[in-house]
Amino acid sequence: MAENNSKTRRTILKVAGAVGATAFLAGCADDNGNGEENGNGDEPAPDENGDENGNDEPDDENGEAIEPDTVIELDAQTAGWVGIEPEEIADEENPTLTLEDGAQYEIGWEEGDGSTHNIELVDEDDEVVDDYETDEADEGGDDQFIEFEATDDIAEYVCRPHEGTMRGTIEIVEAENGEADEDAEDEENGEEENGEEDNGNGDEENGNGNDNGDEENGNDDN
Repeated sequence: MAENNSKTRRTILKVAGAVGATAFLAGCADDNGNGEENGNGDEPAPDENGDENGNDEPDDENGEAIEPDTVIELDAQTAGWVGIEPEEIADEENPTLTLEDGAQYEIGWEEGDGSTHNIELVDEDDEVVDDYETDEADEGGDDQFIEFEATDDIAEYVCRPHEGTMRGTIEIVEAENGEADEDAEDEENGEEENGEEDNGNGDEENGNGNDNGDEENGNDDN
C-alpha cells in the first residue's frame, strides 16, 4: 500500500507541475502581447502638428484697410479715443487705423466729454505731419475734422492736451493690386479691339481698290 501511495503522490505532483508550467507560459505570452501594458492599445499617439504649435488659428492681427474716402469718427474721452465710425472700429479704445497708402480719408470728433480736445496726425517723432491738426476746443464739430492723404509719414493720431491717454496707431498698407490689374487689362483689350477695327477698315479699302482696278481693266479691254 505504501508503494502505491508514493506512486500516486508522484503522479499528482507531475500533473500539478505540468499545469503550473502551462499557466506560467500563458502568462508570459499575455505580458509580451499587444495589450495595454506595452502602450499599443487604444490610446492615440499625440499629434505633433496639433494645438500646441498653434497652426490652426489664422493670423488676423493686421486686418483689412479701411475703405478710401471713409470718414473716421471718434468720441473724444479723456481716458482715450473711442471709435464710432466706421463699424470695424466701433467701441474700440484708441483703435488702430489701417489705411491704404495714397488714399484720401477724413478723421475727427463730434462727441466728447466736455474737456478741451483737439486731434493731430503725427509722425514717429511726434511731429505734426503737413499741418494735419485742429485747434483745441471743448466741443466737437466740423472744425474738428481733418481731410488728409494717407502716407508713410503718418504714424499716430493724438489729442495734444491728453497725449498720454488719447493716442492711437495708424498703419499704412499698400493698395490691393486687383483693381490696378483690371484697369490694365481693360486698356489692353481696348487697344486690341481698336487694332482689329483698323485692320478691318484697311482690308475693306484694299478690297474696294482692287475691285475698281479690275473694272477699269475690263473697260479697257472692251
